[in-house]
Amino acid sequence: MKKTVKIIAGISAAVILSTSVTAGCMYFAAKKSIVKLPLNFTVTAHTGCDGTADNSIESIVAANNTGAEIAEFDLRFDSSGMGILAHDEGKENPVTLEEAFSTVAFFPDLKVNVDCKTTDNLKEVYRLSEKYGLTDRIFYTGIEEKDVEAVKAQTPQIPYYLNYDVDASKKNDSEYINSLISLVKEKGAVGLNVKFTGCSKKMTEMFREEGLGVSVWTAKELFTMLKCISFAPDNITTKQPEMLIKLIKHLSK
Repeated sequence: MKKTVKIIAGISAAVILSTSVTAGCMYFAAKKSIVKLPLNFTVTAHTGCDGTADNSIESIVAANNTGAEIAEFDLRFDSSGMGILAHDEGKENPVTLEEAFSTVAFFPDLKVNVDCKTTDNLKEVYRLSEKYGLTDRIFYTGIEEKDVEAVKAQTPQIPYYLNYDVDASKKNDSEYINSLISLVKEKGAVGLNVKFTGCSKKMTEMFREEGLGVSVWTAKELFTMLKCISFAPDNITTKQPEMLIKLIKHLSK
C-alpha cells in the first residue's frame, strides 16, 4: 500500500492522503487492466483541457502539447451554415471550424473528435477536412440515434461513435450489453461513446470481441482516471490529458 501511495502521490498527493485505501484498491485494479489496453488506445483531450478556454485555438494547441492523440471540440452551425466551435447557442465571436482545422493541420499526428451539437450542415465538415488534409484524422461523437440518418446522408465518409445513455444498473449484464452491440452495429457506428459511470470492463471486452470500440468520458480527476483505466477502453476523454498520460506511464512500469 505504501508503494502504491508513493507512486500516485506525485500526481495528486492531497487526494491520496485523505483516501489512501480506496486509492490503493483502484490503483491495483487499473494497473491490472493496463496490460489489456488495446494497441490503438487513445487519450482524447477534452475541449478546454489543462485550463484553456473551451472551444479555443489554445485548447487544440494544448491538446497536442500534452501528447494526447486526439483533440476534441464542440461543433454548431450559425445561421449561414458556417461551422463554429460552441457548446451552446449564442456564443460571441466563436472560433470557426475552418480556423480549428487549419490549426490541427499544423500537427501531423493529432486527430480530431468533432462533438456534434447540431447536424445542420455536416457537408461543410467534410469539405473543410478535405481542404486541410484531415479526412483520415476526424471522427464524430455526440451522435445520438436521432442524428444517425443526417450523418449518413451528409457525410457517410466520416466515422462516428454512437452516444448512448447506458443504464448503469445493467452495465455488467451480458444480455443488455449484447443489445447495445446490436444497436451500434445497426446504426453503423464504430463504437459506443459513454459516460464512465455507465461503462464496465465486461462491456469493453464484449464490444472488442465484435470489432467495436468503447470510448469513455469524462475523466476529470485522479479517481475517475483510475476507474476509467480499469475498464480497459479504447479511448478515455479527459480535461487533464497530461495527468492521465503520466498516470498510464506509472501504471505501465
